[in-house]
Amino acid sequence: MKSFVSQIVGRLDIDSGSTRVGLVTYASNVGTVINLNDYNTATAFQAAVSSLVYASGATYTNRALQYVRTTMLTSAAGDRGNASNIVVVLTDGQSSDRPATQVSH
Repeated sequence: MKSFVSQIVGRLDIDSGSTRVGLVTYASNVGTVINLNDYNTATAFQAAVSSLVYASGATYTNRALQYVRTTMLTSAAGDRGNASNIVVVLTDGQSSDRPATQVSH
């Protein structure tokens, strides 16, 4: 997964400042957080991803998504109101709390 994320980030235009990338690891709780304004080069972000350590536990995808919505996608964490937000979820399987993870329309 770290290699996959690193390859994707390497294709994004982070160095010019037009793209920002953040990352949240999660298991039973939210773990490592890289905010959207923490790194301004692809190389620095890739180095941070390389140093991540796997955290075992349940798969509470709902907690990670809630954190992204309420904390990461804020101006304090580097979100820009004039930029589109795209969230990609990589998971090791099914959420441990499927009803809380589902989005209702």
